[in-house]
Amino acid sequence: VAARLRDRGLAKQTLVLFASDNGAMSEGGWSRTHFQSSGPLRGGKRDLYEGGLRTPLIAWQPGAVPAGGVTDHVSAFWDFVPTACELAGIDAPGDTDGKSYLPVLRGGSQHQVKHDYLYWEFYEQGGKQAVRQGPWKLVRLNALRPGRATVELYNLDDDLGETQNVADDHPEIVARLLAAAREAHRSEGQFVMPP
Repeated sequence: VAARLRDRGLAKQTLVLFASDNGAMSEGGWSRTHFQSSGPLRGGKRDLYEGGLRTPLIAWQPGAVPAGGVTDHVSAFWDFVPTACELAGIDAPGDTDGKSYLPVLRGGSQHQVKHDYLYWEFYEQGGKQAVRQGPWKLVRLNALRPGRATVELYNLDDDLGETQNVADDHPEIVARLLAAAREAHRSEGQFVMPP
């Protein structure tokens, strides 16, 4: 793609983004453990652990995206639309909580607007919720099964593989992130998550 854009003289006016919508999968004959696709991360597709959520985003645009740059900016796929809108010079839709990551792509991370937290939910496997705020990650499992829901808390700075549940040590952080999950969830039709 990059070679074709260069050949046609379009490289400098085209932003190429390469990403995945989820982590490694075990479907259709593929095994996420065969090549250790998640590396040190726990889980994969349909998990709300980092192995299911964390994916790289590779950006390329000669003269606009600094070559070889690396950032630790935390974003989510719903940030793509505001980014594309900013590139196009139009307003992002009013009903999105996405934030354009164009400043960080252009090397101006000091101007990057950050999320207070990120929220995910998944309705299969008993219902799952996750909230990421700074280094803290809350994972709520069995959310659709009253009385059986469990809450896990991880400090990703200290435990990227989410192996040490520290929820009992930080009840105030658990309470704050559960409140964020309640704030972020929108019940609609069959998509209702108990508190």
